[in-house]
Amino acid sequence: MSKSFGAMSVAQLSVLIQGGAADPVEVAEAVFDSIANYADKAVFTTLLESRAMEEARASSRRLREGRSLGLLDGIPIAWKDLFDIEGLPTTAGSVVLAKEMPAKRDAAVVALLRQAGMVAVGRTNMSEFAFSGLGINPHYGTPVNPRGTDLPRIPGGSSSGAGVVVAAGLVPVAMGTDTGGSVRIPAAFNGIVGYKATRGRHAMAGVYPLAKSLDSLGPLCRSVRDAVWIDAAMRGLTAPDVVERPLQGLELIVPENIVFDGAEAGVVAAFEAALGRLQKAGAKVARTVIPAFNEIFDLMTRYGPLVTAEAFALHRERLAGPDADSMDHRVVMRTRLGSKTTLPDYLAILEARSRLIVDVERLVGDRLLAFPTVAHVAPPIGPLEQDDELFFATNNKTLRNTALGNFLDWCGVSIPCGTGEAGMPVGLLLSATPHRDEALLGIALAAEAVIRDVLPELAIEPPGFSCH
Repeated sequence: MSKSFGAMSVAQLSVLIQGGAADPVEVAEAVFDSIANYADKAVFTTLLESRAMEEARASSRRLREGRSLGLLDGIPIAWKDLFDIEGLPTTAGSVVLAKEMPAKRDAAVVALLRQAGMVAVGRTNMSEFAFSGLGINPHYGTPVNPRGTDLPRIPGGSSSGAGVVVAAGLVPVAMGTDTGGSVRIPAAFNGIVGYKATRGRHAMAGVYPLAKSLDSLGPLCRSVRDAVWIDAAMRGLTAPDVVERPLQGLELIVPENIVFDGAEAGVVAAFEAALGRLQKAGAKVARTVIPAFNEIFDLMTRYGPLVTAEAFALHRERLAGPDADSMDHRVVMRTRLGSKTTLPDYLAILEARSRLIVDVERLVGDRLLAFPTVAHVAPPIGPLEQDDELFFATNNKTLRNTALGNFLDWCGVSIPCGTGEAGMPVGLLLSATPHRDEALLGIALAAEAVIRDVLPELAIEPPGFSCH
């Protein structure tokens, strides 16, 4: 039997564990062996081997005694370096927080997934303070996208290590946060699934913030089914409650403005091919301009980005003191721009945001939106590290499509839909208006195989469990 447990989906590995074909201790040992033998040491900031083996042994005992906690019992998971882990400082990809007091308890969702029996293997690297969509980190190194075959390419951010550890087959699932695209971007760049929940769907206690008006959580994993299972446990459920929905009659909106501006030909071709497959499967597509998209960028030009204003408020004292010298200078430069947003400006942004959310909900209704997750494939790391102007321009373009959903409080799932330049992955982003996560995930369950253009995953579900 293969020992590449990290390369399996959560569902596949659950079948083995629940059926007795794999022991959680064996799984955990194999995962740490794979991590030790993986050449790129920048993907994790901390390994939790002692804790993980303790959790794996407890899971093994439960399973032997017939006391399984459910379909996630014994499944390894990696946590972005924003989530509190009891006994450790939460460093958020920065060296300036390494001297902070250790967390007194796990973050709320860490505790919930531990209660579901999951095994925490480590913390993954990220853009410092989660403030970049590229994933470059000068302190802990930049994880290299494992899908690149020509030269080192970015992993996407800010959940950079989370995307890489799943794509590289080290763990079946990693947890990320998403303020402007930080789950969906690395998912798209690395050719995996990334689900960003509606803000507020999951408990945020113990998660280091970037911009509380925009921050949300979500897993990076191998399939939509995996995301559904993890989402349920994050909400304290003992079994998933999402029902797969038919594609026949599904109505999709493809925006005609903003999201295709400057898009690479290979990205557009992969997206359109996947859209065509969805239409053949019964989906109906309407292409239309969404005026709110233009207004969002007009607001940014006039008042500054909402994320930058809130990030500056969070880090204002740090930026004025000696810690700023120990931070990534690009993070410092971008965060200080938030000082230009006055209180009246900030309130104007919030007022406009509330109005635009309602306007778009009225326009979209029960339909889903579909467009490329990112308008380009993952670019090379080297030029971005050397050229600040290129860094900022690329970062803005990388975040553009996904940030629209954060501003409008959408939920979204990025699903691999093909490849573009240099054979790099392309993601198709399905989004829904606020709090329609069940509908989004239910449709994504049915749409995934069509979008990927592959046969549906052949996996026998553990006895007593279902994705419905």
